[in-house]
Amino acid sequence: MENRRIGDVVTSVPCKTTNCAAKLAALVTVGLLPSVAWSQNSSISKFDVVRDVGYAEPKNARQSLDVYFSASLQNAPTIIWIHGGGWRRGDKGGMETKAATFFEQGYVFVSTTYRFFPEVSIKEMTGDVAKSIRWVRDNIRRYGGDPQRLIVMGHSAGAHLAALVCTDDRYLRAEGVPLACVKGCVTLDGGAYDIPHRVQAGVNVREVYKEVFGGREETYRDYSPALHVAEGKSIPPFLIFYVAGREETKTQSLRFAEQLKAVEVEAEVVAAQNKTHATLESELGLDGDKPTAAVLEFLKTSLGSK
Repeated sequence: MENRRIGDVVTSVPCKTTNCAAKLAALVTVGLLPSVAWSQNSSISKFDVVRDVGYAEPKNARQSLDVYFSASLQNAPTIIWIHGGGWRRGDKGGMETKAATFFEQGYVFVSTTYRFFPEVSIKEMTGDVAKSIRWVRDNIRRYGGDPQRLIVMGHSAGAHLAALVCTDDRYLRAEGVPLACVKGCVTLDGGAYDIPHRVQAGVNVREVYKEVFGGREETYRDYSPALHVAEGKSIPPFLIFYVAGREETKTQSLRFAEQLKAVEVEAEVVAAQNKTHATLESELGLDGDKPTAAVLEFLKTSLGSK
């Protein structure tokens, strides 16, 4: 079966055989699939993709998301993925490998994007993420998802945005979404959980953070997830990864976890061994990837027995 685009829907190849990777490689060659890494050991079932769904008006490329789903899933927990890119760049595409892995475990997968600095502020950027979560909460039943069991995940700048929307409940409240809908948050190598501390300690980040975060103590604090942690907010459990040996994200991750645990929010910190900032994200979803296994175990615990 070939992969064909019909409108905004892409139907993937059903692969249950050992030559799955060869079939997918052929489709990449002829341009029917993006160039992504597929494992020969993966047993990838058929799933559909609805691309470039607008979550704000007027519809535009930066405020849009992709939904990876299947009619075989019903009332499935839904993962909302937020890409990185230094708050200035990045893309929601290329998620086929991740989506296939999570789909096999019974999850709907949504990849969202957002507007960038300097077009908008961090406040507006986080507002975009909240709007995308609101769209998922309102519409995901049509794609087999459960709107009451959402998981927010992000890498790098996306880790910061994920953590902020899951601790500063003003963003989701503005969209009419209770934070209690979010059952877990997974962050990969974020470095901006406590921005005042990072600015004080960092040599190479001061000017970048000063520009992106507004250069004032007030905005540093306002955009710091760790400084919004408090009791009674329904803050979800956190799984926080940092690249082993990367001191700036290690320090930020440990400080953030301490704040969460202080108000009895479950928080696990994992040092990702033999990873770089880039490969921690790019290898998530591959067979044998240890962070992927840790994520799946965290999701089972956070969501309860499935």
